[in-house]
Parts: sequence; C-alpha cells; structure tokens
Amino acid sequence: MITGGASGIGRATAFEAARRGWAVGILDHDGGSAERAAVEARRIGARRVWSASADVTDERELVDAFGAAGTALGQVDGVAASAGIELNAPLPHMPLDTWCRVLDVNLTGTFLTVRTAARALRDAGRPGSIVCVSSPSAFVGFAGGSNSAYGASKGGVSAFVRAAAIDLAPHGIRVNAVVPGATDTPMLYFGLDGDELEAERTRLREAAARQIPLGRMADPAEIADAAAWLLSDDSSYVTGSHLVCDGGLMAKSANDF
Repeated sequence: MITGGASGIGRATAFEAARRGWAVGILDHDGGSAERAAVEARRIGARRVWSASADVTDERELVDAFGAAGTALGQVDGVAASAGIELNAPLPHMPLDTWCRVLDVNLTGTFLTVRTAARALRDAGRPGSIVCVSSPSAFVGFAGGSNSAYGASKGGVSAFVRAAAIDLAPHGIRVNAVVPGATDTPMLYFGLDGDELEAERTRLREAAARQIPLGRMADPAEIADAAAWLLSDDSSYVTGSHLVCDGGLMAKSANDF
C-alpha cells in the first residue's frame, strides 16, 4: 500500500513494487491520478492492483481504504507512507493555516497511515514493513531558508519513525524512513507552469550540479529502489533506521575553504 502513490516518489515506489511482481495498492487524494497510476502498474507487472482516493488526514478514509485494499489484494504487509506537501514562507510571514496544513499532512498523515497499518497487521498476527519519507531538512536547516514548516514536519517524521519502531518491534513490524535529497518530482515545481516551470527546472538543475557531490538531482526511481529494499525481506533486520539517498548532500559542509 502506497499513500501519495499517484505522483513523485510514491508513484515511483508503486511502479518499482509492480516491477517486482508485488500486489500494489495506490492511495492518493487525486483518485483519477491514482487510477491512472494503477493502470500503469498493472502494465509493468503488478500481480494485482487496486487504487482509491483517500485523504491521509482523514482517519475514517484511511481505515476504509485499508479494509478495501485487504479485500481486493489480500492482507497488506508493506506500506510506504509517501503522501506529503511542501508550502514555504519566511518564518515571520508564515501563516498559521499554512503551518498547520503542512504538519497535518506530513506528520499527522504519516502517523495515521502507520497506525492504521500497524493495527491491521497486529490484528492479523502478521509481520510487516512500513517505510516513511523524511528529508534532509529533518537534520539540517536549508541555506535558502523559508522551510520551517516542512523541516518541522519531517523532523517529526524522523522522531516518530524511531519511536514507532520500538513500539511495533514486538509485533514483528519494522518501521524505517528513506531520506531523499533533491528529487526531480512535481512537488519541486508546485504552482509553476510554462516558462516559469522550465526556468525553475533549469535553475534547480544548475544548483544541483554545483551543490550536490554527485552533481545532479535524484530520479524518483532511485528513491523508490531504496524504499522497496526497506519494504522487502532483504532488510529483515533493519528497523528504526534512516536510509539517506541525497547524493552526498548532508555529508558536505557548506564551507568552501
């Protein structure tokens, strides 16, 4: 089951799961995009596919979706909590409703997704793997600023992953996080189109070439590979951990002397 599965890293994770022949459930607030992603996942090779519209901040919608997915696909034993938003403003100008919206989707939405999955796995007496999406902004402040809400939400996700891993380990449920760096997804270009979109894409690619040790942004499929490893039995002794996929960004000091 993948939340935010119709776009960006979530979509790429759904497709990687499909390539591995797994049964795939795709949840997204945009039900039409979720269905289109499901069609592609089926074409790629998913054993079974199911999709639905769901808001990760709505507990009832999540519970209903997990129940329906279990009926359609069989018991859910792997979950990628990928739904997220990024709304930025300098701290003195950050509206309260923007702050609350980012925390609600990124942190509370992750909590509700993980809790719903954990209850389903526990009640079925099955082990499982849950992967959340954190960010370098959980660990360092971005030099460009204007990132207080997103950074706080992802810092909360990282703390939550460690605590949830301890709570769920007795049930055989593993909880980990991927930490993507700059990844070429629609979220980077939210609200832009036409010439503005192309100009921002060019700017970000040039910045990545200068600032990221590997010299480029990530393709979403590269992050999906990491998430799929954490979901798989290949990572059976890994829990409470963060798999950093940032091209060396956090390893690099900002000082150049």
